[in-house]
Amino acid sequence: LLGATLALAQKDIKRGLAYSTMSQLGYMMLALGMGSYRSALFHLITHAYSKALLFLGSGSIIHSMETVVGYSPHKSQNMALMGGLTKHVPITKSTFLVGTLSICGIPPLACFWSKDEILTDTWLYSTSFAIIAWVTAGLTAFYMFRIYLLTFEGHFGVQVQNYIGKQKTPFYSLSLWGKGVSKKINKNKNFSLLTKERSSFFSKKIYSIDDCARNVTRPFITIVHFENKKKISYPYESDNTMLFPLLVLCLFTLFVEAIGIPLSQEGENLDILSKWLTPSINLFPQKLKNSMNWYEFFKDAVFSVSIASLGIFLAALLYKSSYSSLLNLDLINSVLKMKSGSKRLLWDKITNTIYNWSYNRAYIDSFYTMSLTGGIRKSAEFIHFFDQRVIDGITNVFGVITFF
Repeated sequence: LLGATLALAQKDIKRGLAYSTMSQLGYMMLALGMGSYRSALFHLITHAYSKALLFLGSGSIIHSMETVVGYSPHKSQNMALMGGLTKHVPITKSTFLVGTLSICGIPPLACFWSKDEILTDTWLYSTSFAIIAWVTAGLTAFYMFRIYLLTFEGHFGVQVQNYIGKQKTPFYSLSLWGKGVSKKINKNKNFSLLTKERSSFFSKKIYSIDDCARNVTRPFITIVHFENKKKISYPYESDNTMLFPLLVLCLFTLFVEAIGIPLSQEGENLDILSKWLTPSINLFPQKLKNSMNWYEFFKDAVFSVSIASLGIFLAALLYKSSYSSLLNLDLINSVLKMKSGSKRLLWDKITNTIYNWSYNRAYIDSFYTMSLTGGIRKSAEFIHFFDQRVIDGITNVFGVITFF
């Protein structure tokens, strides 16, 4: 749950995936703690392929972004500078989507089977653990699709120029509730503004691009360059050495769950994992080692998929392009108008608290800085002073005495 909350507001794509890994490792430890060793190992395997696909996909994205922003991890990994990459890196986008859906727990992808098994076991073991696990599942779907939408949907974030009518300089931002706000911004400061400002998980900056462009063909994708005084470069698809592993990992993400889907015949489990773990399975609590009831499985699966779908829906509602049908219908703004006064202030406080908790990484770094780093530095300074002034001083005094 901690890893899931920390991933909510990260703007570094690799950092968001890293906190996601932290959250999924928590699922594995939870399963081990319940004695459900099979589901823990199953999730370890399925998650390994899905997350490897996502990390390699993020590497492909970063590699592509470096053609625009240069070698600068602070810029090339910043999701505020991405967006609209679907047409530029279509293969990476497709494989990244498969990995994202798998981590979210959408059937029939790999992580759905293992995560659903863990979620089912939590209800049998402890209601409190089950609530934590299911809330985490919803948050996982939210922040994973947030990463996907910020990276591939909307408009390319490096170019802040927005063409609205005859005005070519407004900066168009999308507020939390989908209401567009136009602001004048100095063109020379656009790029630095995007790299330095905080990127809230409740908002996304959106930019559009002029139509006067020419197409240049490169491997796997058509790149657009503007016919104006300053040409604009765009990311392009990675080469085959990076795309081939993505496709291989994508295949495993689609089919690796076959080793652990519990197929039973006359009370005997036929799947590979069950046969491998037969000695360990005999140590399970009786309520956790019963053969799978497919009716119960599908009933629980409907609930888990509904939780994941809710997280995906909320992410799409908040991060999808301003030209989506929901935002054009002004649905969110109509809901916002219902909130006023103290209720609105309370809602703002709640969202700001959640954002600050996530963006500041649960204040763990601040805690270490104040309680440990500062104390250790002061101790080191005192020891250094004591060594130089006292220990060395005593030695020097005896050295001086020898002259007399």
